[in-house]
Amino acid sequence: MSSFNPFDEKGIPVEKQAEDWKKLTPIPYAKDQIDPCTKTRIILMNGIEVEAALFAHQFHRNCTDNDLRRELAMTRRIEQQQQKMINWLPPADESVLEMAIGYEQLAVDLTAWLAQNEPDNYVKQALDFALLEDFDHLYRYADLLEMDKGIKAEELVGGYTELMPGRPTIAHHRHPFDTINRPIDSKTADIQTKLNTMIIVAGEQQTMNFYMNVGNRYPDDLGRSLYLEIGMVEEQHVTHYGGLLDPNCTWLENLLLHDYVEAYLYYSFYREEKNEIIKLLWEEQLQKEIGHLHKAAELLKKYEKKEWNEVVDGHFPKLLHLTSNKEYVRDVLAKQANLGKKGEDYEDSSKLPKDYRFFKYQEMVNGDYVPSHEVIEKYIDKNGEDYRYEDKESPVKALRDRKHDNTEVGRG
Repeated sequence: MSSFNPFDEKGIPVEKQAEDWKKLTPIPYAKDQIDPCTKTRIILMNGIEVEAALFAHQFHRNCTDNDLRRELAMTRRIEQQQQKMINWLPPADESVLEMAIGYEQLAVDLTAWLAQNEPDNYVKQALDFALLEDFDHLYRYADLLEMDKGIKAEELVGGYTELMPGRPTIAHHRHPFDTINRPIDSKTADIQTKLNTMIIVAGEQQTMNFYMNVGNRYPDDLGRSLYLEIGMVEEQHVTHYGGLLDPNCTWLENLLLHDYVEAYLYYSFYREEKNEIIKLLWEEQLQKEIGHLHKAAELLKKYEKKEWNEVVDGHFPKLLHLTSNKEYVRDVLAKQANLGKKGEDYEDSSKLPKDYRFFKYQEMVNGDYVPSHEVIEKYIDKNGEDYRYEDKESPVKALRDRKHDNTEVGRG
């Protein structure tokens, strides 16, 4: 557990946080000099701030008290300024596909860290399950990038993350009924579980939103189709993880949780950031979030007569650390490549009933053309074998063939 308690800190009062336009427009980073971990932190905090703003808008639309709505509007305006400041850091010369590599690297290494630090076994299984799917997305975008732009994604991921097949993307397309999970009970759940579930929902939601908005900008049909297919998997992931959140939390409890998550992440990243300019940014946003946290605690007490420590702990738990997780990903891949979903539970896809809805849905969406498969087959046709960056061969024998894209693993 960290010694840092945000409720013991003063922070910056919300009413003093508004910035002018010049301050909100930072100098972009240099894409060929930025550390991959710094870039993934930027991507995650953009997603966290987007989630905070969208949640506050939904709260506003479901609130009948205009005085409370005014308080929400004030904090939400600052959340939007924070989001703009962070999201304006990527440079104009960083392509959509290069950014997609960053998004999927974040998905892999964030999910792996959360899973390794998750005390709830059911939540950990949900994380491990989707980890192998984002790992495969990263591989397929990497092949598209090398094929179309001649850029090796290993240079973008900085050696932190391997680029090789996970559970093949063709196997990710499940019936919507099987994307539902059991929610946690926030009254009894460990604070790490509350943080982990909210963080992964925001992170995956940001990836979903990114592909929804930029996927149609790719210059050829194959790339556009790949974004579309993976974008639909991200919809599944947001449902998958969103189902873990406790639906019994009140709006004001959720507001406090959102601000606690933001403060936790800004403090975590301030502590580990090596880029001095970005480190100062994390420190400043932390002070703002502490102000938001105090305001949320004030509103919780005023409207629901609850203390903040009925919802969250004071001291932060173990701080989040974005780093390489190669061996952990390999271990999960070796054990769970063939895993599928059956309702809220997980089961080897080969043991699913032959008439199960997974297979029927697969037939509906995977016709004669599956973009994620076509990308690899086209790359192999052009180069003789696929593009990978791996320390050693795959732990799954069926995924070692570099001259043929496997479409059977994970499909029973």
